[in-house]
Amino acid sequence: MKVKGIIAAIVGICALVLYFSAYTVNETEQVVITQFGKVIGKPITSSGLHFKAPIYQTATYFPKNLQTWDGDPGQIPTLDKTYIWVDAFALWKIVDPVKFLRTVSNVRTADSRLDDIIDPSVRDAVTSYRLIEMVRNSNRKLNTMEIGLEDIQREQAANYNITTGREKITHLIVAQAKPKLEKLGIDLVAVKIKRINYVDQVRKSVYHRMIAERKQIAEKYRSEGKGEAAKIQGDKERTLKQISSEAYRTAQEIKGKADAEATRIYAKAYRVDPDFYTFYKTLRTYRNALGGNSELVLSTHSELLKYLEGYQEARRERPRRK
Repeated sequence: MKVKGIIAAIVGICALVLYFSAYTVNETEQVVITQFGKVIGKPITSSGLHFKAPIYQTATYFPKNLQTWDGDPGQIPTLDKTYIWVDAFALWKIVDPVKFLRTVSNVRTADSRLDDIIDPSVRDAVTSYRLIEMVRNSNRKLNTMEIGLEDIQREQAANYNITTGREKITHLIVAQAKPKLEKLGIDLVAVKIKRINYVDQVRKSVYHRMIAERKQIAEKYRSEGKGEAAKIQGDKERTLKQISSEAYRTAQEIKGKADAEATRIYAKAYRVDPDFYTFYKTLRTYRNALGGNSELVLSTHSELLKYLEGYQEARRERPRRK
């Protein structure tokens, strides 16, 4: 019984030793083994089951994957003295866990150190460039949402010329902050601008300018519309006059042809007996000229009276025959 008890005790001790000496590392972790605060061996970066001396050796875990740093939004003036709110974030990872352990110890402390290093780099970059450089990346043409600003942008083309751009500025921020973080065992992968916004005072000024620009565009469209309306009205009046002129010319041509045809018919008919035609026309003239209370004074030798003279002579001769 005593032997079995001793064996059981040994097995139990071995199990405890194995329990306290074994540790696991997953794919997103890396481990540094320390003994009484001193680093032992190289960092463990491979995943799986590992062993260490129990009790007096300690396994300190650090993340191996990318970490995010989210800065506090701050009010920063640009090179053209425009105050804006800038909200930036960064991606970083621990590449030297031993150095990281000796300098910052843990991720929470690392975030504080990142604040001290990245924030000033962002501020220096913003103050070194104009606002347009922080907003745009290139001199590409504006998209459809900005249609209507062509004339205004043409006037301000010199102010909108991009020489660096937002992406290159973020690369400069990384280049400035990265050497300082390498001393902490940190590799700064990227710094990005999450949001840029105007301060209240500048925002009001920008809104007023936007409203003025839109009013200018609206006035341009109104003037163009009025010009187009005047052009359409003029075309309409010209078309109406042209139609009326063509119609009048056509009517006169038809009327002239009809009159010519009537004259031809009359002439053909009157050529059968010219004397009768003369007599008939003269009688119509008598009826139109001598009807009613009209008075007509003519010479006795007037051609118009030749039929009346013949009529009077016939009346004078008529009683003698009786």
